[in-house]
Amino acid sequence: AGNPAAALAIVEGRMGIRSKVVSAGLTALRQLPEDRAREETARIAKKHLAKAGTGLGALELIATIAPLLGLLGTVLGMIAAFQALQQAGSKADPALLAGGIWEALLTTAAGMAVAIPASAALTWFESVITGIRQDIEDSATRLFVAEVPQDLPMAAE
Repeated sequence: AGNPAAALAIVEGRMGIRSKVVSAGLTALRQLPEDRAREETARIAKKHLAKAGTGLGALELIATIAPLLGLLGTVLGMIAAFQALQQAGSKADPALLAGGIWEALLTTAAGMAVAIPASAALTWFESVITGIRQDIEDSATRLFVAEVPQDLPMAAE
């Protein structure tokens, strides 16, 4: 509404990333020339967005590796089942094979049971961060294109 002091009073001290960036931008506009205020606002935004993404790399690693570990267990289980078949020779018991194959497939299911929720959580968190990034870009842009009232003390350029 063209009242930076009121806007700063609203966002100052809030814990959300959006509020912290807007607060930093308003403060920078008061203390720095516009080009430096833009840089400071961008720096603060990048810092907070990077902090919000902490841990997503580990979640991505879990979502990627879990099915591979399950597949490794499947391959090892199938190797064991075929070794048992080879040792039994012509007197192979289907129950012996079924037990080995069951064990082998269990590891694949376990890997997928870990990977699917991890992948879903990763996608959700990334979409939340994308939404926050868009909101921050919009808010920061609005700070620098808004008309500033004449009574607002600004830094000299």
